[in-house]
Amino acid sequence: MFESLSDRLQAVFQKLGGKGRLSEEDVREAMKQVRLALLEADVNLQVVREFVAKVSERAVGEEVSRSLTPSQQVIKIVRDELIALLGDAEVPLADAKLPPTVIMLVGLQGAGKTTHAAKLALQLRKKGKRPLMIAADVYRPAAITQLESLGKQINIPVYSEGSAAKPTDIVRNGIHHARQEHCNVVIIDTAGRLQIDELLMNELHQIVEVANPDERLLVVDAMIGQEAVRVADEFNKRVALSGIIFTKVDGDARGGAALSVRSVTGVPIKFLGTGEKIESGTLEVFHPERLVSRILGMGDVLSLIERAEQSIDKDEAARMQKKLAKGSFDLEDFLSSMKQMRKLGPINQILGMLPGMGQMAKAGELVNEKELRRVEAIILAMTPGERRNPDIIKGSRRERIAKGSGTSVQQVSALLKNFQQMQRVMKQFGGNGKGRMPDPRDIMRRLR
Repeated sequence: MFESLSDRLQAVFQKLGGKGRLSEEDVREAMKQVRLALLEADVNLQVVREFVAKVSERAVGEEVSRSLTPSQQVIKIVRDELIALLGDAEVPLADAKLPPTVIMLVGLQGAGKTTHAAKLALQLRKKGKRPLMIAADVYRPAAITQLESLGKQINIPVYSEGSAAKPTDIVRNGIHHARQEHCNVVIIDTAGRLQIDELLMNELHQIVEVANPDERLLVVDAMIGQEAVRVADEFNKRVALSGIIFTKVDGDARGGAALSVRSVTGVPIKFLGTGEKIESGTLEVFHPERLVSRILGMGDVLSLIERAEQSIDKDEAARMQKKLAKGSFDLEDFLSSMKQMRKLGPINQILGMLPGMGQMAKAGELVNEKELRRVEAIILAMTPGERRNPDIIKGSRRERIAKGSGTSVQQVSALLKNFQQMQRVMKQFGGNGKGRMPDPRDIMRRLR
């Protein structure tokens, strides 16, 4: 979401880094470029003005002029002010003293409330909670069925009374049911509209009175840009929001709304959602300092580790580690590893969370998503026996695999040759007794 902004800011700082000392003119020019970068990213104009004024005031003062590394000091100032803009620190979900904790999701139709109700329930269960989802959207066709289906998919109970019941009755009865079943978290999926209207707001007010929610979270699509700030402001005025969930942050939105919403509305961002499906998406707790580090090209290893802990099968990872150590890693294992990696998100997004790797990926120094899909297609066109023993793949087999994967025999041969080279590297490192593994960038390059 912040790719363009990240590129622009990093270019500004790279130019500053080439100067030994910084004059006031250097700083002013840099701030002009920062201002343009933020405006192009669709950040609110007033937010941009205030941000640039704060950074400029600090950057032309003694804080920078007395520094031995003035360019690094300017970057630090920008980083500090961006973090302040986003809210300084994570704002955790409330935890009711008397269970259940009631979380109410609101938002416009199509923002992803129902899917993110399930994602949030799944995340809370992993933390030891016992969630119950309440289907209170009685207007959108199949909304109740969708939530019930998601509940079955992740094995989390859903309370519903069909589309004929009143939403307030459903919520009241659902919370009572949660207490009876000893569920300590309730997530209410409310109805949305294509646009904000009085009917929607009146119904939400009634649900608030019945449920007395501990959290009132707005689910908003990051792709709608500055409209997200207006929507957040309006919902906040009417139902007193406690937090925001930005969805589709892995899309091509410019990101300005996320940088503007806290400053304009005072409402903290609590989660960032990627993907439109449970199995292919994530829901990350929002840490302002981590997002700023990503924007400035400093990576976000902590979030990557947390995502891996949530997404990767630990038993499968342990099995893979043993095979790597023995040097018996085959194409079946590699296919399994690719599937595990895909759970973390798009490859460029993952690389962007590693310090310095994002720019390398853009420069074409690492394998990209298209190449990974081609490799996966070739391996999937093989039989299980061929994946476990690639040495048996000769002429006719290669032709069949190429035809089945929509690639050429040359591409199949190149993959097999590169995989053999990678296996030799694995055996060398696996047999040294130190448990050291080769650089993953080298492994990716070998599979090109």
